[in-house]
Amino acid sequence: MDDKLISDAIAYMQDLFRGNADGHDAAHTLRVWRTALLLARSEPGCDVQLVALAALLHDVDDHKLFRTEDQANARAFLESRGVPPERIARICEAIASVSFSRNRGRRPATLEGQIVQDADRLDAIGAIGIARTFAYGGRHGRDLESSIAHFHEKLLLLRDEMNTPAARALAEERHAFMTQFLAQYEKESAADRPPLCR
Repeated sequence: MDDKLISDAIAYMQDLFRGNADGHDAAHTLRVWRTALLLARSEPGCDVQLVALAALLHDVDDHKLFRTEDQANARAFLESRGVPPERIARICEAIASVSFSRNRGRRPATLEGQIVQDADRLDAIGAIGIARTFAYGGRHGRDLESSIAHFHEKLLLLRDEMNTPAARALAEERHAFMTQFLAQYEKESAADRPPLCR
């Protein structure tokens, strides 16, 4: 693996996300990168460098954060480092398959895309996923109940949409933790409600 290219991608991503603290930040991307590498090691024949670059660049054109098209930021970075056009196309194909809202119910065509999608979705569930949900909600004016609704609209669905065996195993524990959290939240919320007048 080209360590210089990877370290440059990390620096580029960190610069783009400087000051962002809503759950789509440099820390999120670094977790996705580490998880993607873990998943890639369990899949023979996987292009690990492609996975690493797609994971590190997967949010640099996120439509919630940037007004770019066709992975313009990712492409500009890769072109500036002399990555061949056909390889850029493969990296950008993997990146394009990550978004939940844009790929609902669709399995990425490549193993590398499946791994990066799994790694991103794993970071949306479990303890980290809970923390990110409320960080994002607070930043964007969501109240607690709206953030809780997000679990039912998206996060509780992710366990059953993992592509790789290693991701499915990790998702089980994280999903169970979320359901435990939601049960406790509901219990505490019910205790706060006034009794019905009779």
